[in-house]
Amino acid sequence: MSLETDDEGLVRLQKLLAQSGVASRRKCEELMLAGLVEVDGEVVTRLGTKVDPTTAVIRVDGRRLPPVSANVYLALNKPRGVVSTMSDPEGRRTLSDFVADRPERLFHVGRLDTDTEGLILLTNDGDFAQRVAHPSYELTKTYVAEVDGVPTKATVRRLVAGVSLEDGPVEVSACRVVSRHDDRSIVELVIHEGRNRIVRRLLEQVGHPVRRLTRTAIGPVLLRGLPSGGLRELTLDELGVLLDAARL
Repeated sequence: MSLETDDEGLVRLQKLLAQSGVASRRKCEELMLAGLVEVDGEVVTRLGTKVDPTTAVIRVDGRRLPPVSANVYLALNKPRGVVSTMSDPEGRRTLSDFVADRPERLFHVGRLDTDTEGLILLTNDGDFAQRVAHPSYELTKTYVAEVDGVPTKATVRRLVAGVSLEDGPVEVSACRVVSRHDDRSIVELVIHEGRNRIVRRLLEQVGHPVRRLTRTAIGPVLLRGLPSGGLRELTLDELGVLLDAARL
């Protein structure tokens, strides 16, 4: 976003809000006067207040507005068979194949197994990449798995209660059977961590090996509507939630 600032690098708050797409300039002024705009934890009601658009932590009615930044934050629907790296000595398809026309040096946020498809984030913000991928920040990740057999209610309860694998217990926030067929089912799981092949190992442990696996969400970012191999920028709302979760 191109933004004119004064000699000190500051901009009027209502102008920043309007150019960020919050609302019209007049509506943004009304939001300020109503006490619904915070800057760095303080409610700002004085029209004409100036802020640094690159560092100010701004909230509008509780929702975080990301700072103006040269960084990019992208969502990619990784196809099956693509390696979750930016280069591969064996010549396999990698994430860089989908962003070859972009000028930024991009990092992937966490990984997906080569045979797992779905949502992966890309950015040139190294701190963001490291924090969002780290399990201590507890961002939920949603997976949809096609599995052998039909999990019983007892199996679903067992998954939610917690299953121990050889490298430690796995906490499942939610689990449901989406659909059932003769010899297979579609199961949705929500977990916080990203240990190697964690969902596949977890479902195999309870007797339902995975045939196909897709990650459909990372925190507020949804795969919905993004075609295989498709790429989009994160929305301001999505990015705001992720920045808060990563405490950035």
